[in-house]
Amino acid sequence: MIKLNLNKKHYTIVLFFLLIGFQSMAQNNDLRIGSYYTESEAIEQLAKFKATYSTKKEWEERKKLIVAGILNGAELTDLLNAYKNKPFNAIIKGSKQMQGYTVVNIAIEGIDGKYITGNLYKPVSIIGTVPAILSPHGHWYEPGNYGRFRPNFQKRCAVLAKMGAIVFAYDMVGYGESYQFNHNDKKALQIQLFNSSRILDYLLSLDSVDPKRIGMTGASGGATQTFLLTAIDQRISVSVPVVQVSAHFLGGCVCESGMPIHKGREHQTNNVEIAAVAAPRPMLLISDGGDWTSNTPEVEFPYIQNVYKLYNKEEMVENVHLPNEVHNYGFSKRAAAYRFLATHLGLDFSAVLNKKGVIDESFVEILPIFKMLVFPERLSNLQQH
Repeated sequence: MIKLNLNKKHYTIVLFFLLIGFQSMAQNNDLRIGSYYTESEAIEQLAKFKATYSTKKEWEERKKLIVAGILNGAELTDLLNAYKNKPFNAIIKGSKQMQGYTVVNIAIEGIDGKYITGNLYKPVSIIGTVPAILSPHGHWYEPGNYGRFRPNFQKRCAVLAKMGAIVFAYDMVGYGESYQFNHNDKKALQIQLFNSSRILDYLLSLDSVDPKRIGMTGASGGATQTFLLTAIDQRISVSVPVVQVSAHFLGGCVCESGMPIHKGREHQTNNVEIAAVAAPRPMLLISDGGDWTSNTPEVEFPYIQNVYKLYNKEEMVENVHLPNEVHNYGFSKRAAAYRFLATHLGLDFSAVLNKKGVIDESFVEILPIFKMLVFPERLSNLQQH
């Protein structure tokens, strides 16, 4: 069995969301939440899935079922269609000039006029069009250090901006300034995936964004958003899901698996296959030895690589496995993501290297929470999960 090398705080987070998931699962037999399968059961399931196709055409048919299963299970199709042409009514405040990048506080209208809040990191100079990257966060939390405000999260977004990308870092449902929603909402998955899609629409509405160079990366719950949106929207051209793609663990929170996206009347799948829907677009899986991605090099990655092989594009999918690391988006994981995103989005990797040719994040100024808020007057509503 897998051994989680997590500290007490991380165990608390995982167990909390697993408890929520198991309570929901009792009410819906189609839900596949948390460690629903043993590792051996998950391997057997992947073998059964693989037996259903052997050609690109057959995989494409299965892919349609998987995508439809996500859209139907999350009850998203009508919602996405309803907002196709609705104005964003963006609110942009607090522009801050940093070293090699700028940060603005931003909100765009989402469901029923409720705002999707976050920060837009941009290169200091934009000539022509540049890549854009969606940056969702995971469930990590400690007082004053959570969500899009975390120092490591700010570093990731700032580095990508200095390399030449426009990066939208946004609040998870019920986190930060997303106070209109409760993260334990039974439709949190629907709301969150809608928000990600809405942000993609917004970025593509900007004249400065190259629609052919759209990336997305996040860790843990942010990785779930990454592979889900990449699966349902071909406009995501490069994806980097970090420490989450697992055959036996399907996400322990209602925002990841609280709606029947893995099993329905016409389909059954798991997160490995959902991630594989990205093929043949470039994708980097980052995994470690201290969580449910410990088997990635032997289980999940070969399965996904086989799907890419059907397109003769095996080189477009990579796995960076860090066996001695734990569940986070730490520096070594960020470094791998920077290189991959730079390669496939045409970013200037040299912009963040020091004289020794090593990635240097020291230029990043970590902003306090109050400087990152779109609605500072509503500080008392700030959600801290």
